Amino acid sequence: MIELKDLSKTYTISGRVINAVLPTTLSINQGDFVSIVGHSGSGKSTLLSLIGGIARPDKGAVVIDGVNIREYDDRKLSKLRNDKFGFVYQFASLIPTLTAKENVLLPTVFGHQKSDADAVQLLHQVGLGDKIERYPSELSGGEQQRVAIARAFINSPEVILADEPTGDLDEETEAEIMAFFEKVNKEKKVTMIMVTHSSELALRAASRFRMKQGALERLN
Repeated sequence: MIELKDLSKTYTISGRVINAVLPTTLSINQGDFVSIVGHSGSGKSTLLSLIGGIARPDKGAVVIDGVNIREYDDRKLSKLRNDKFGFVYQFASLIPTLTAKENVLLPTVFGHQKSDADAVQLLHQVGLGDKIERYPSELSGGEQQRVAIARAFINSPEVILADEPTGDLDEETEAEIMAFFEKVNKEKKVTMIMVTHSSELALRAASRFRMKQGALERLN
């Protein structure tokens, strides 16, 4: 479903060329659970952005369902991201003037038909059934992150791209969210690609990789 073909990305900072992602070739099938572990600055977040069409590669290709997404214009890329992917980042980035339910429903304004009941169900699944009408200012950091996780699933994505998704959660909530990820992966065949600095969390995935100085190495 997702193929990376000699994918690479560089940045130039103060005249210095940084190899964020060295040439990478990888195939990820529908229903895979992939973890990418690595230190800050190793290139793992950049790789995730390339897969999700947020960043464009310098060389190589991201091929999704047989199509090189480099051929897409901005409109098609936006539609792909909204239809295919759910994104979870370390920071929730909720809209402060919207309730938890309204934040979860936000991605649906771009054409998906989802009801309040769908958002409420997801909030229950992430343990926030009693915070549906609360505003971000009334939620803890961990609760805001759980709203963001629910939001990532509202459009029934085929792929979840999770960048340090439990970085702001306590151990108990982290365990609950990981159990939720594993449940949707196994029962609904949602492809999970998770970036983390935690070797312990990385072990929860069936396919494990390490990113170091832009190079991707398979661990199993």
